[in-house]
Amino acid sequence: MMIEVRVPTPLRGFTGGKESVQANGTTVGDVLGDLSTQFPGLRKHLFTEEGVLRSFVTVFLNDEDIRQLSKQDTAVKHGDVVSIIPSIAGGKPGAVAFPAMSQLSGGKTGTAPPPKRLTQEQMFRYSRHLILPDVGLSGQQKLLNSKVLIVGAGGLGSPLALYLAAAGVGTIGLVDFDIVDASNLQRQILYSKQDVGRPKLEAAEDRIRGLNPDVKVIRHEERLTSQNALEIIRNYDVVVDGTDNFPTRYLVNDACVFLKIPNVYGSIYRFDGQVSVFDTRTGPCYRCLYQEPPPPGLVPSCAEGGVLGVLPGIVGTLQANETIKLLLGKGEPLIGRLVLIDALSLRFRELKIRKNPECVLCGPKATQKELIDYEQFCGMTPDLSADDDMTVEELKSRLDRGETPFLLDVREPQEYEVVKLPNSKLIPVGLLPERLGELPAAADIVVYCKSGGRSAQARSFLLGMGFKRVRNLAGGITAWAQKIDPSLPRY
Repeated sequence: MMIEVRVPTPLRGFTGGKESVQANGTTVGDVLGDLSTQFPGLRKHLFTEEGVLRSFVTVFLNDEDIRQLSKQDTAVKHGDVVSIIPSIAGGKPGAVAFPAMSQLSGGKTGTAPPPKRLTQEQMFRYSRHLILPDVGLSGQQKLLNSKVLIVGAGGLGSPLALYLAAAGVGTIGLVDFDIVDASNLQRQILYSKQDVGRPKLEAAEDRIRGLNPDVKVIRHEERLTSQNALEIIRNYDVVVDGTDNFPTRYLVNDACVFLKIPNVYGSIYRFDGQVSVFDTRTGPCYRCLYQEPPPPGLVPSCAEGGVLGVLPGIVGTLQANETIKLLLGKGEPLIGRLVLIDALSLRFRELKIRKNPECVLCGPKATQKELIDYEQFCGMTPDLSADDDMTVEELKSRLDRGETPFLLDVREPQEYEVVKLPNSKLIPVGLLPERLGELPAAADIVVYCKSGGRSAQARSFLLGMGFKRVRNLAGGITAWAQKIDPSLPRY
């Protein structure tokens, strides 16, 4: 029978842009198999080479995770909907590095002295909260006495920081390492043109203090690692995940599980967003949803795939809403529920998430008892093949000598329209398996993308397919524009 399959934005390039397709089968496994037969490019995103459903792709039948049913053997019937929910990196690519942190003082809410009476100025500032039955004077005092850590001061962190500060959350910790770039201004509303070139946390603190002097801002400006994450996070009541890479996301999740602190999750990619709250005291953790991360390079970052500028505002504002509810102890938090946002159709869907009894972190037979090496866990160990990368200077020298290596651009068509190297061939990395016949097997091939991540993945694939003379252009076309031809646009 034909079953509707809903395809997320990151995978719609393989279905001709369709968000919903029909696939045949009597079980979920049959449906996914037929789907990958119709659209061969999807296969590597859904299944391993052995035909096993990838652990970083979660599949729902209607609103139930199939792992809580009969997995791929789950029977389907007319009218059912199968949804593919891949993990999303969000943000820009990068390491788990964050700059130096200031020393924390005090402890978590509950150990602090009784809240002082609100001043007359505060009564007026928070008056719209004070007249809400579920907030009132006591609720506003709770907020002023609360501590929230925002990991990432970018697209999601911007609306989070502004709305939590405006609401009167007394202490806001910020973790980030970046400086403000002009390309941030499309979505990171914490910053202005005058902030370009400044450390993000410095600019963010100024903006927050200008908005609400009641708020204490703690700047964490050091690398967040397995060695210090517990010490940093334990000082907060709620942690909000505004991260932009998988190692940090799993690190934050695991630390929150061990410390029993709620983790307000959000992620964005192109036009898709996800929001949930992970709190293992009453519900699942992030690993219950996504047991393992995708291989490096398989899930593009927002810097590579793009993101609608207003989407971080939608997702970040929902995260701020969940955070305030948790601090107040009011309403129904998104524990055990995953909200999916499709900004193109402006549809919101809600799926149930249950504790995974086989979860290595929070399951009854959990095997992981401490923080681990998350870069290694996410497959981001140093790549020895990187020693054979080609620098942009080397490529320029070869071209100047009249050599003609085959230049393979593995970005997306819209990126190719912005800027490209002369005489290059565009084959998006996801389409390489279908278009190998367009590549000269005997030629020197130089693969490039925006900054080197996707092209490294493409190089590894081509070497595995028998191509012998393939090199990755280190730093991609961004490095070329910076070091060789500054007249080229950067994005």
